[in-house]
Amino acid sequence: MAVVKINPLAITGRWKSGVAMDLHTISSTPIGYNEFGYMQFDTVRPEIAELLFRLKNRADRSAAGPIIETVAAFLSHHRDKFDSIVPVPPSHQRAVQPVIIMAEGIGKALGIPVLSCITTTRPTGQLKNITDPDERKEHVQGLYAVNAAQTRGRKILLFDDLFRSGTTMNAITDVLLGSGEAQVVRALTITKTRSNQ
Repeated sequence: MAVVKINPLAITGRWKSGVAMDLHTISSTPIGYNEFGYMQFDTVRPEIAELLFRLKNRADRSAAGPIIETVAAFLSHHRDKFDSIVPVPPSHQRAVQPVIIMAEGIGKALGIPVLSCITTTRPTGQLKNITDPDERKEHVQGLYAVNAAQTRGRKILLFDDLFRSGTTMNAITDVLLGSGEAQVVRALTITKTRSNQ
């Protein structure tokens, strides 16, 4: 296993500071329709994004190792800024839950507890299907709850695989700082989309 090349990018939101390891895609060129009538794309991804794609879309667990190693190496220089990792809960069921696998691996590598303290108050759909920003905010209103016994006074690193608009992570940050009484929240994602839609 080896650390892969990354291009850290700032992500802004209601957290104190945030970073994505790299872009989600470099380019995506339409190449025609498949036999089911779906447009196919030739997508070029940064190295860490390609690993994330394999883990998430191909359930390839071997892709998790280099991601975990790379993120742990990056975070080791910022170790004093957080004392726990909080993964964003998955929006739908998969055989392999990439965010949980990566969070637990990073936590283990750094010797930091991973807190599964965020729950959803109702079934949740995928936000990527909602493009209107106000509709997105409405969708996450009151969606998340926190177990404050786990987060009170903590310096939290909120972790997700992909940063698009920040709606979900902002909603969870509000809950962590509000009823969760966290001392501070910082954010980390593996990739970030080129646009915020």
